[in-house]
Amino acid sequence: MLAAPSRSKVLTGSLSTSTTTLPSFLLPAFQSPTSTNTTTTSSPPYLYHPQSRRPFSQTTHRPSKLGRTPITIPPGVELAIGEPRLRRDTTTYLKIPRRTVTVSGPLGKLDLEVPPYLRLDHDVEARRMVLSIEDNEVRQQREMWGTTWAYLQRYIMGVSEGHTAILRLVGVGYRATVEERPRKAAFEGQKFVCLKLGFTHPVEEPVPRGVAASTPQPTRILLEGIDREEVMSFAANIRRWRKPEPYKGKGIFVNDETIKLKQKKIK
Repeated sequence: MLAAPSRSKVLTGSLSTSTTTLPSFLLPAFQSPTSTNTTTTSSPPYLYHPQSRRPFSQTTHRPSKLGRTPITIPPGVELAIGEPRLRRDTTTYLKIPRRTVTVSGPLGKLDLEVPPYLRLDHDVEARRMVLSIEDNEVRQQREMWGTTWAYLQRYIMGVSEGHTAILRLVGVGYRATVEERPRKAAFEGQKFVCLKLGFTHPVEEPVPRGVAASTPQPTRILLEGIDREEVMSFAANIRRWRKPEPYKGKGIFVNDETIKLKQKKIK
């Protein structure tokens, strides 16, 4: 009785052949761009040659949905675009000309550095700004297009309304207070968030500059500030002491954070 050939031998034999037969509906995807203008008589059209392969996607790059959306400037908020200055990049350590956009409002002032390939069309009378880039084919420019738009939108909201974060302490005996520690303060008037989380000692987290902390309830912490990045970063520093665990649902939850409970391990 003859043994059937192994799978590896079949694959090796199929890959060793110079040509491979393809279905008719896949032929347009593997044709070279110049194959439509020239006709070859050496091989039938239904045979696929590896040299004529091209990528499937031939679509053009679409502009950023966020980047092309105009930014509305509310009353009381002012934007000032500075002149380009040479600044050292934190990644490449090269000196790149960058402009600084200053966003000022009733709650404070924030500065944002803008890359040189990003154009800012500021209409003072209509109170809006439109962002655009130089080359839509460059990936880095498309990425920074929407990122810069998001930063400006958050800065405008921060100096006009402010950003908040609410932390919920879930657990038996978990408490939080905001107190002053003059000996440990890095600047005048700095406060500390004191947490009782079941450790043998209380945990003290210094409140960074530009962020205000309060405790409307013993198990609630309210953080306020104009820079959303600083507010959420400080909230993450507090959360890392007691991350939510999935068995009892205890821990520190930020805003609307939830966790799916698991069943207990029964031996």
